[in-house]
Amino acid sequence: MTIAIVQYNAGNVQSVLFALKRIGAEGILTDDAEILQKADRVIFPGVGEASSAMNYLKSKGLDKVISSLTQPVLGICLGLQLLCKHSEEGNTECLGIFDLSVKKFPTDKGNKVPHVGWNSIENLQTELFRNVANGSYVYYVHSYYAELGSATTAQTTYILPFSAALQYKNFYAVQFHPEKSSNVGEEVLKNFLQKG
Repeated sequence: MTIAIVQYNAGNVQSVLFALKRIGAEGILTDDAEILQKADRVIFPGVGEASSAMNYLKSKGLDKVISSLTQPVLGICLGLQLLCKHSEEGNTECLGIFDLSVKKFPTDKGNKVPHVGWNSIENLQTELFRNVANGSYVYYVHSYYAELGSATTAQTTYILPFSAALQYKNFYAVQFHPEKSSNVGEEVLKNFLQKG
């Protein structure tokens, strides 16, 4: 199985490679359109800022490549947000796979933003969460969140309820970091690789 990890102007890709190795899989870090299109699985991770990340994707033509992929794709953190239609971060038009907006957590009541640390996931749906118990804890680092909608397949509450995971057709995404979420995160990655 070929697992391609999208290389673009965002951090955190190395920890995803290491997480795949821990579960016995090998990933290829690439921004090559042909490799991405031919891969069996594509992982779209990222830590960074939405507008600069989208500008980089567009400069390489990767925005059109990612949107056209037909194999299972997994967005992680910023990857999830960029798969939505719009982000308040830099007033950014994103890829539009998920018909949802990404918003900044409100800070008006002394709320701590970014949301950093362990939190539970609820209302789990799809095979991505096979063998994962409702209420399991996963690791987050983010200041922006995707609102709830018909594509929501798991949710977390921090300040307000938000989409912890999304799915539409062959596109899956998680706001948390499976590569930093211990056994639960490894189970999510294994389920993604076994999907289909």
